[in-house]
Amino acid sequence: MKKVVIYTDGACSGNPGPGGYGAVLLYGKHRKEISGGEKATTNQRMELLAAVAALEELKEPCQVELYSDSAYLVNAFNQRWYVKWQQNGWLNSKKEPVQNRDLWTKLLALAEKHRIEWIKVKGHADDELNNRCDQLARAAIPRP
Repeated sequence: MKKVVIYTDGACSGNPGPGGYGAVLLYGKHRKEISGGEKATTNQRMELLAAVAALEELKEPCQVELYSDSAYLVNAFNQRWYVKWQQNGWLNSKKEPVQNRDLWTKLLALAEKHRIEWIKVKGHADDELNNRCDQLARAAIPRP
């Protein structure tokens, strides 16, 4: 399996409000940056969409190190929150519908295709690639 390193980030101007996401994909000497935005969204949705968009760029099953400053994203996989969500009919621990179920469903399908290590990084710190993703996400926020 090819080894790919991915950094992702999401941003929102207001929450909810217009938002953007950014990702940097690294494979050997290759580097690809992607970004996008939505007029009405949430920060958590953009964090998830960044991971979805990045993983969808991969053309074949890969070994992936995915870095994110989103505890919501990383913990959902590392602590396997999604297992209980599925067992409970996509209800969270408060018996409320899991937000962003459409994106979680896509992420779970992508996670089955690839071998992913979910790694939490500190946001807005000295991590160059996390900071670059933040720049990409903010630049992708639709302006009125």
